[in-house]
Amino acid sequence: MTRDIVDVDDLTATEVEEVLSLSAELKSAQRSSAGQRPLADQTLAMIFEKPSTRTRVSFETGMTQLGGHAIFLGPDDIHLGHGEPIKDTARAISRYADFIMARVFDHSDVVELAEYATVPVINGLTDDAHPCQTLADLLTIRERFGGFDVDVAWVGDGNNVCQSFVVGSAMTDLDLTVATPEGYGISEDVRDRAAELGNAPEETHDPDAAIADADIVYTDVWVSMGQEDKREEKLADFDGFQLTTDRVGDRPVLHCLPAHRGEEITDDLLESDNAIVWDQAENRLHAQNGLLAWLSE
Repeated sequence: MTRDIVDVDDLTATEVEEVLSLSAELKSAQRSSAGQRPLADQTLAMIFEKPSTRTRVSFETGMTQLGGHAIFLGPDDIHLGHGEPIKDTARAISRYADFIMARVFDHSDVVELAEYATVPVINGLTDDAHPCQTLADLLTIRERFGGFDVDVAWVGDGNNVCQSFVVGSAMTDLDLTVATPEGYGISEDVRDRAAELGNAPEETHDPDAAIADADIVYTDVWVSMGQEDKREEKLADFDGFQLTTDRVGDRPVLHCLPAHRGEEITDDLLESDNAIVWDQAENRLHAQNGLLAWLSE
């Protein structure tokens, strides 16, 4: 049966651990020039409605490292749902490629791709979820702390990155506190899913309270792609939520990037030794390699 990763809890907690362990193994092998090529002669079709530096480069590089090939399908190359139904696109690409990765706006588009494709579909980001980022985050925390007996503070918007991280934290039993302005918290569905997994996050509107007992602090942009018309409103609503060197102290800081320096995080903090965002960015490559290799087993 084909496995699709539309959100991180399409894996079980045990499977998340398997993927992370395989990711670490592949990372070690790649760094020792003993690279493994479990996807020799396999193809990943990459559908992009939203541009991305890290998503494209990490998936394309990863497929090369694993012995396969990636095809970029941008907005000018494919008309997802426009001119051809999504279900037809899914079935056609399934006859050519071994995997489909889609980075799109509407979450339901990835759900429909997964329903009709006969090869694994991976969510490379939607407005609701970003499971590949969560796997990279968990791999980074695992490397830094040797496991998941860690207190994490999310400070900022309860956006797609936050929502997948909430679910991933519940699956790995991370202690998570989410601090957002009123009206910007996580969805009820995500809260319920985390609770069913046994570890719903604490929620607050006080960033300093969230950070006080944290071992690591995570933030993301306040104005996501496609929200530019709400920029001034959101900057006002998020006043007081910026991560600064004084606020964070000596805690490591995560950010999925790209960062809006001077908004959700100061330039000096992002450039400091506390910021482990480049390890986190690199781990997009390794976590996705682990996921692709795991799906091919």
